Amino acid sequence: MSSVIRLRRGAAAVLAIALASALLVFVAPKAAHAAELTRVTNFGNNPGNLEMYVYVPDNVGPNPALVVANHFCTGSASAMFGATQFDELAGQYGYIVVYPSVTRASKCFDVASQASLSGTGSDSVSIKSMVDYALANYGADPNRIFATGISSGSMMTNVLLGVYPEVFKAGSSYAGVPFTCFATTDGSEWNSDCATGMVNRTAQQWGDAIRNANPGYSGPWPRMQIWHGTEDEALYYPNFQEQIDQWTNVNGTDQVAEFTDQPQPNWTRTRYGSTGSQALVEAISMEGVDHALPHSAAETLRFFGLTGSASGGQIVGAGSNRCVGIPASATANGTQAVLWDCNGGSNQSFTRIGGELRVNGKCLEAYGWGTANGTRVVIWDCTGGANQRWNVNANGTVTNVHNGLCLDASGAATANGTQIILWPCSGTQNQQWTLT
Repeated sequence: MSSVIRLRRGAAAVLAIALASALLVFVAPKAAHAAELTRVTNFGNNPGNLEMYVYVPDNVGPNPALVVANHFCTGSASAMFGATQFDELAGQYGYIVVYPSVTRASKCFDVASQASLSGTGSDSVSIKSMVDYALANYGADPNRIFATGISSGSMMTNVLLGVYPEVFKAGSSYAGVPFTCFATTDGSEWNSDCATGMVNRTAQQWGDAIRNANPGYSGPWPRMQIWHGTEDEALYYPNFQEQIDQWTNVNGTDQVAEFTDQPQPNWTRTRYGSTGSQALVEAISMEGVDHALPHSAAETLRFFGLTGSASGGQIVGAGSNRCVGIPASATANGTQAVLWDCNGGSNQSFTRIGGELRVNGKCLEAYGWGTANGTRVVIWDCTGGANQRWNVNANGTVTNVHNGLCLDASGAATANGTQIILWPCSGTQNQQWTLT
């Protein structure tokens, strides 16, 4: 049963005290929509006594992605709705937004109790119930579930990805701390050592915290985007590097950035695991910025892979002038891609969604999470894994996010039926592609 809550959406100022520091969020005027923020009751198991709100855009797409947007301390679903642009961009990109809302006095998410950190009770279980409800009632895509949040909501984002890595494909953390950093044993919601950046663990220890919370699970692990201001006096800046250490380690990469740039004058952006826009970990440090750091829904959605237009086209080899295709329009998992005369068939029409290359309802992938030279390029059910994400590079190469190897026509052959494999990038024509 649902009831529609109509919210005031003018040019207003939302004052939120994030944990120990004031977080002032200025809300710009928003365009009117027929869709509204809607409260959902009876959504399932709710040990955290949270409220669930959902925003379904007027033009929601088929099998829509789902974004869970977690508010800051003293905030609410309506405050997060007003302070961010996820609802406006949902209309453009066709996804659904779930806004959890805390009812306890602090209005802070439980990121400290063992129940929440283990997924046996409290807020993490309540939010998982909201996700399950959205999957069952709105047809959301189980392979495109994401979480984001600000301050306390950022910490909750780390908890959700740490407890439910099989559910959440990626997260975006604005001014937060690593998973388990805020843990307490005395029932307190506050951990001063963590907040002030005094919890310093090795990357291996941080990664083990997530692995130990998920015995028997071997991945793929969620990707993480991390934002922090250098002058944060609520959740101190050392927590920025601790989050990088945790999420790079659990994703199996080191802490040396493969890519560094400055997209804005006071931003330093680093990427780990690959150089592409859906790297395993992306971190943005904001020089001179305090806890009230600016929020960029568009950048978060770009990292999630939700802003790329779903355009269809062929992958044409420079050396062969033939197209990558799936033999006999097969749809069986494990079918290897090959070169063939370009014919405009559906088996040669790849749809780029985020970092994926989809054909015949399947995703192109590095078979078996392979890293060896000659790893087969096959189709498989879409999972959101790094082995199914690709960087289309300016030099004409197409590289796999998981292993960094180049899409390659085996043996530099050009004949129909030549198998498509992965090989170290060499700059040769059999690794040069045009995506039409």
